[in-house]
Amino acid sequence: MSTIIIIIIIIINRNIVQKEAEKKLKYKSLCIDRQRMWNLICAIIPVIIGATGTVTRRLRKNLEAVQGKHSIGSLQKTAILGTSHIIPKVLQCETRSLSGGDHRWFKRSTGQKRPVTGDII
Repeated sequence: MSTIIIIIIIIINRNIVQKEAEKKLKYKSLCIDRQRMWNLICAIIPVIIGATGTVTRRLRKNLEAVQGKHSIGSLQKTAILGTSHIIPKVLQCETRSLSGGDHRWFKRSTGQKRPVTGDII
């Protein structure tokens, strides 16, 4: 029997290789616990893609360890489309803050919305 821990992350394009090493180290203790408790073989598979589609050289090898067909191109496309969906919303919020408008952010303590001035599309 074996256990596979798959870590899927989409991050900004800086330090992708470093982030891959950090995540492997972070989940190593979980993997060791699984081996000790249930006598299972454990593997950690990081799938890390940059927000603009950049990938590490080891991604192809990591995906081969997971059963099924996986396309790096489709993973990159998904990351880019997600980024292009988020950026206009972020820029719109920053534009409103520069013009003095309030945001539709939730207060962490009460969970209530702040008053909003103007319409947000």
